[in-house]
Amino acid sequence: MTIKMKSLWIRLPVIIRAVIGGILIGMIAANLWPIILLKLGMPRAAVVELVFLVLYAWWAAGGGPPTRLKGIRADYFRVRSLSGSQWLWGAVAAATFAASVHAAIVLLFRFVPFPAAAFHSGYDFSFIGSRQMQWLACVVSALSAGVCEETGFRGYMQRPIENRHGPAVAILISSLAFMLIHLTKDWALIGMVPIVFGAGVLLGTLARASGTLIFGMLGHWIMDIGLFAYWWTQIAGIFAQRPISEAGMDRAFFIECAVFAISVTLMLLATAWLRKLRLD
Repeated sequence: MTIKMKSLWIRLPVIIRAVIGGILIGMIAANLWPIILLKLGMPRAAVVELVFLVLYAWWAAGGGPPTRLKGIRADYFRVRSLSGSQWLWGAVAAATFAASVHAAIVLLFRFVPFPAAAFHSGYDFSFIGSRQMQWLACVVSALSAGVCEETGFRGYMQRPIENRHGPAVAILISSLAFMLIHLTKDWALIGMVPIVFGAGVLLGTLARASGTLIFGMLGHWIMDIGLFAYWWTQIAGIFAQRPISEAGMDRAFFIECAVFAISVTLMLLATAWLRKLRLD
């Protein structure tokens, strides 16, 4: 980057720099995985991607060049040590976050018919030989998205905005960017808008409250394993529940509502406890 370009970059508002930087850091890295998968096939692609993710996280957390930006990268990656209690409540927050998102999707498709073809479009893993390798591809795909997107959106995008404008503005902007990036997909129905935006808000709040990206990555990974295996590739089955306009408010519907309410409540409680632990 030339001196003139650096000067222009520095003069840009923090929000614009953070949005551009977060998308570049997160989405370029995340989109390497499909290329690796198609070029190398399974299981070699999985090994290469896992090595890449380790190196990527190491660099994003402050390792490697440029050394003059090590402290900034560590801050954006939210590097910090964690206690046993934080790991416990972070795991609870991660698991209940994933459950909340899937419960929200289930409820959406109890109100409108599930468009299986739109959700499956672009996620055909039939070129991967065995079912075991398809599952492994789903797990690695989910891990790639979890690590890279949390680094980009909740780290390199949200953190610098937090530092300048506070957490509320930062979480709002990172969640909007997260939503807009994901709603370019075929499955991006109008009903998915609040779900994707809400997921971004929950992940942003978790990152801020806990002071680390680890739990957001874990929750994102768990969520995406289900998204890849069930909703997108459909190797784990296809959603067959009928909308309540056809089936009525049956027993399953009330159970689904309860699961959603309990999951969200537990996720918010765990996040609040993580904030308390961080501030103590």
